[in-house]
Amino acid sequence: MAGHSQFKNIMHRKGAQDARRARQFARLIREITVSARHGLPDPASNPRLRAAVTSARQANMPKDTVDRAIKKAAGAGGGDEYMDVRYEGYGPAGVAVIVEALTDNRNRTASDVRSAFAKHGGALGETNSVSFMFNRLGVIRYTASVASADDMLEAAIEAGAENAESDAEGHEITCPIEDFFSVRDALETRFGAPEGAKLEWRPTISVTLDEDRAGGLLKLLDALEENDDVQNVYANFDIPDAVMQKLSG
Repeated sequence: MAGHSQFKNIMHRKGAQDARRARQFARLIREITVSARHGLPDPASNPRLRAAVTSARQANMPKDTVDRAIKKAAGAGGGDEYMDVRYEGYGPAGVAVIVEALTDNRNRTASDVRSAFAKHGGALGETNSVSFMFNRLGVIRYTASVASADDMLEAAIEAGAENAESDAEGHEITCPIEDFFSVRDALETRFGAPEGAKLEWRPTISVTLDEDRAGGLLKLLDALEENDDVQNVYANFDIPDAVMQKLSG
């Protein structure tokens, strides 16, 4: 399916991006700090913080680094105040792009994001200009070894999820955002901590790209992801495997 292929395209690019551990850790620490400040500094009582700590654990962040970030946020009377900001726009070939950021300076981040769009053949739009082409979902991932496809689907439906898709690489469970934490906790009780768990934007329609158009779009997405304020980037594109292999070669 286009959405599944598009997801693999993104994960392929993410693999290279995640090699830059310093930038990845900085983003995770920022999310932990914001989560701890906006709720209790105890992951057991703060779902957003618990999700951030899980992501840090999956990225092999040292436990003492996580603990320091939580303690710093809990004891902070001042310091940087980060805000959740979402930007929307169009990239090359009319691909819809959603950018999620955590920033202490809206003007700086907006200028940087707008510049990235303009430099790479896109245009920044107004809020909600493209989000109608996406669904906001809770997404939980497990490795294939934790359960069979049938067992995972049964457990996911019992927990309140909408669907579970399995292949040789793993299981992906999706659910409404309002049920995300309850579904994740139910699955964690049964199968242990997930490989990943977060809220994501999933496209309802996708634009299939050839080699020329795909190259331009990937440059835009890479430029956005290199911005320290940007946490996540989503886009409604599909790159056929043959084209992706040429771009990666």
